[in-house]
Amino acid sequence: MTEMDPKVEKATRQFCGKYRALREQIGKAIVGHDEIVDGVLVCLFVGGHALLEGVPGLGKTYLIRTLSEALSLRFNRVQFTPDLMPADIIGTNIVMDDPATGQRAFRFQHGPLFAQMVLADEINRATPKTQSALLEAMQEHAVTVSGTRYPLEEPFFVMATQNPIEQEGTYPLPEAQLDRFFYKLVVSYSSREELATIIDRTTSGYKPQIEPVMNRDEIVGAQRLVHRVILAPHVKDYIVRMTMATHPEGPFATEMTRRYVRWGSSPRGAQALTLAAKVHALLDARFNVGFEDVRKAALPVLRHRILLNFEGEAENLTTDAIIEDLLQHTPTVADKVA
Repeated sequence: MTEMDPKVEKATRQFCGKYRALREQIGKAIVGHDEIVDGVLVCLFVGGHALLEGVPGLGKTYLIRTLSEALSLRFNRVQFTPDLMPADIIGTNIVMDDPATGQRAFRFQHGPLFAQMVLADEINRATPKTQSALLEAMQEHAVTVSGTRYPLEEPFFVMATQNPIEQEGTYPLPEAQLDRFFYKLVVSYSSREELATIIDRTTSGYKPQIEPVMNRDEIVGAQRLVHRVILAPHVKDYIVRMTMATHPEGPFATEMTRRYVRWGSSPRGAQALTLAAKVHALLDARFNVGFEDVRKAALPVLRHRILLNFEGEAENLTTDAIIEDLLQHTPTVADKVA
């Protein structure tokens, strides 16, 4: 393997150092949930968005607020409710009086979406119309009101939270809208030791002092660095085959996929696997993607991009079980070209 370019090596070391510093600052406030924190940071550094699922009270809101402080980014929180309208998050044109001329004119009033970090809290409590307004902004990094396009400031990162779909009063996100999220992260309950630490911190007057670690330009630079990480043809082929293995009628589908899956991952899944694997490679001080980097990203990338059929739901299977199966049965080197 050729030696790494000195400039690239320096940039990689700096990225790893900043990442560790971020984790340290977040750890002052957030107890445990290491996989969730890492997943959110991966989404940030690839320019994607994160969807967190878990019951209320697990610290999802606290996490992104802490992250915004450590990144020196403007933060807004939107509480999604059934009566929330698209204009409530995007903004609207209002009539303004000009004191000098006495004339009236329309002026666009920015909504809370105009921030660099946006928390869409309990997104599945809003109606599909409002959900779609947010997801359009996530995709385009801009909003259009009355024919005028308003770009959103970069970096633009959305972390949405949702309650488990079994709870009442929710509107589950359709699969096509779920696909817009880079990662879906499942937030579990804290362990015995973690819960004891949480009690100590939250009932004793403890107030963590979060110090800024990165600014806007450094984050954008890190995102560009991630895109430059080398992806060898044989690793790219592994990503392609893994994505196609989620398609029940595809040539690489596993027996479990054929039996229990209705729809598999879109091309966004392959793109997300690639970018997430590049971040994992950088964090291992490498500038080339390995198979294990791809495998680390498989669950959060693919779990919301697979739709089970009736038989799969009747068997109480999860998409995580499907992904674990395809990881086990998809070889790193293809036996043949389909």
